[in-house]
Amino acid sequence: MKTIKLLLGFALSATLFTSCYTEEININDNGPTISLNQLLQSYDLWYVDINATQGYGETPFLQIAFTLSFNNGRVYANNNLVGIGSQGGGLGVQIGNYDTYNMVLDINHVVDGFASFDVYQIDNHTIELYNPFNDTSYFLDGYQRSGFDYDFVFYDNIHYFLQEYEAWEKVYTSDFGALNEFDNENYLQFLSGGNDSTFRSSQDINVNNPNAIYWDYTGVYGVGDVIRNRYLKTLTLDYDFFDNEFFELSVINDGTIELFHANSGTVYEFEGRGYIAYYRSSDTQGKITEKKEMPKKRKQKTPKVDNPREHTRS
Repeated sequence: MKTIKLLLGFALSATLFTSCYTEEININDNGPTISLNQLLQSYDLWYVDINATQGYGETPFLQIAFTLSFNNGRVYANNNLVGIGSQGGGLGVQIGNYDTYNMVLDINHVVDGFASFDVYQIDNHTIELYNPFNDTSYFLDGYQRSGFDYDFVFYDNIHYFLQEYEAWEKVYTSDFGALNEFDNENYLQFLSGGNDSTFRSSQDINVNNPNAIYWDYTGVYGVGDVIRNRYLKTLTLDYDFFDNEFFELSVINDGTIELFHANSGTVYEFEGRGYIAYYRSSDTQGKITEKKEMPKKRKQKTPKVDNPREHTRS
């Protein structure tokens, strides 16, 4: 299934990704014994540990990338959760080109343009990309595709998966379950940007263009975890003056979700309409659909540790 800064290091290998395969990369006092290009290509995927970022600046295409890959001058990224693990053979989509010299990495992004990074090797599977233009460091952990847990990344970020479609259309309502007010809702939308927790609902019927939907209500939503079941989530829709609607949320496939309405016992299925591909920068929308709301930088919803990575730049 493909299907939003201070963290992890080696602990990530045990809790976030399974069967992680690492390569020993020899380091001496003068730096790596291999070239920077060889170092970048020594792993299939570089997981962007966004919670470990240091500095107050932002490099837009790194803020929205779950992973980066470097292959013979081409840069690939998994920016979306829809299709993660299958798109581009697990590498995602090409987002630009790169060049290296000494320990400097230059990237030309298809939207954001040119960016240059000083690269520091932290350990055998972690590198730092330091952007001197905004004085900000990103930390990337290397994995081979065979040992990368795409499912964990997907389910740990369901909040953002819901935002990757312009709208969700109700396509199924179970025959069982008590009548309730939510039976009348036919479309849901989960907005990125702002407080990153805004949803809209509509009672329109059979609207072909998501942009033509009339949204009857705007409120706040939240996604929660279910203990001992990482494949099941909770979804709460806050209808303000009405009671909250509480669901168990499960993913059927990259474009279909199931909502079990706890109070009534009714099961609904919603299909995504208007897929949003995130090729964009922090203020530029992807090239498949347009969206009025300002996208928000992505963050994995993982706990922070007390001590950030410490290192000394030479």
